[in-house]
Amino acid sequence: QVQLVESGGGLVQAGGSLRLSCEASGNIFRSMIMGWYRQAPGNQRDMVAMIAGDGGTTYADSVKGRFTISGDMAWDTVFLQMNSLKPEDTAVYYCFARYDTTYWGQGTQVTVSS
Repeated sequence: QVQLVESGGGLVQAGGSLRLSCEASGNIFRSMIMGWYRQAPGNQRDMVAMIAGDGGTTYADSVKGRFTISGDMAWDTVFLQMNSLKPEDTAVYYCFARYDTTYWGQGTQVTVSS
């Protein structure tokens, strides 16, 4: 089992920055892919960014150049640095960890005002 706890969400003005953290516990290992999805009201849950144990990263086109995902050496915390935030980035952000099963955190709200 894996437990994921997100933090760092909040309210920010357009153009501002936020840093999300996801603390993982349980059966975590470097073969897992970890990352973030987001879901705005009425929309499906979409991938934002993900990172593999070898450091390889993938980003949604809408956040490339603005968001950066990273993980610590112990591979138990994943970060999402979000810069140049836009109102369309407003959503609940969910951390995930995936191997043969996908585990989800409870989500953290990010609201970007115009």
